[in-house]
Amino acid sequence: MKIETASFGTADDQPITRYTLVNSSGHKVSVMNYGATLLDVEVPDRDGTLANVNLSFDNLDRYVAGHPYFGSSVGRFCNRIGNAKFTIDGTEYALVVNHGKHQLHGGNKNFSYQVWSAETLEQDGSVGVRFRLTSPDGDNGFPGTVEAIAEYSWNDADELKIVYSATTDQATHVNLTNHSYWNLRGAGSGTAKGHVATIQADQYLDVDDDLIPTGESNDVAETPLDFRTPTPLGDRVDQLPATKGYDHCYIVRGEPGQLRKAALVVDPESGRTLEIETTQPGIQLYTANHLGGGPETGGNGSHDAFCLETQHYPDAPNKPNFPSTLLRPGDSMSETTIHRFGVQ
Repeated sequence: MKIETASFGTADDQPITRYTLVNSSGHKVSVMNYGATLLDVEVPDRDGTLANVNLSFDNLDRYVAGHPYFGSSVGRFCNRIGNAKFTIDGTEYALVVNHGKHQLHGGNKNFSYQVWSAETLEQDGSVGVRFRLTSPDGDNGFPGTVEAIAEYSWNDADELKIVYSATTDQATHVNLTNHSYWNLRGAGSGTAKGHVATIQADQYLDVDDDLIPTGESNDVAETPLDFRTPTPLGDRVDQLPATKGYDHCYIVRGEPGQLRKAALVVDPESGRTLEIETTQPGIQLYTANHLGGGPETGGNGSHDAFCLETQHYPDAPNKPNFPSTLLRPGDSMSETTIHRFGVQ
């Protein structure tokens, strides 16, 4: 196993490095310190042919100019916060508004558009990179200085482990995820509608017209959102005209905080499989409904990929019945997600 490094340009007058993690089989994962971003994931199909299965760009300029969070570490709070505000200990905090009247993915110039520090890791039969970022008090309206860590590791079992952790010096809300777009046939190979998905969830979050949770949950049974048995992603997207496909947060079965199975996706054509385990309470299925096919999406169009973002629930700061995202001084949050690649 080895780690290769190469220059990937400059952002904010700081050097950006591409780190390639290579396991004993020659299967590769690459990451960079801009946005603590996952770049290529090169894994074999059933014939042993390697292909990158994660939507990415081959140069830094596109990441800096703006993109749909390809491979990004999203924070300080991924997904949506309703009306871009919350209250902690009687004090209301107004956040930066960047999505209608709400906040999405932590606001402007969020974690995905920051330069993180980096150190390489070789441990426990894996190779990896640990990225660190200091988010100052008042960043996009959030209170407290937050120290965030995004740690990627890759092993000989083709397991990509991502651990997000954070501490703060003032009570605040933190919700971190990786926002990769997958196509197991190979990035840029066209529609992902034929991918067959199983999601370990009996319920999903009820949302309003702006996709802000109402605080209630709905059963997946007898709805287009039922992936309790293997179902092609494209079979029922036409039944979801309001969102043009899936953009829903599922409640993962089992105990939050415990590493457990969350999803399995199989591409029948290539034989590649992706199994996801997580400690997070939820997983957001997004079928790339709004990719437009232009340069900012690398030529990828609607439904040409899928996201399975493990996370706490959207708008958790305003929903006391949801698992809490409140982080206080002296405490730390840590969440683990494993992406296990295989063939069928």
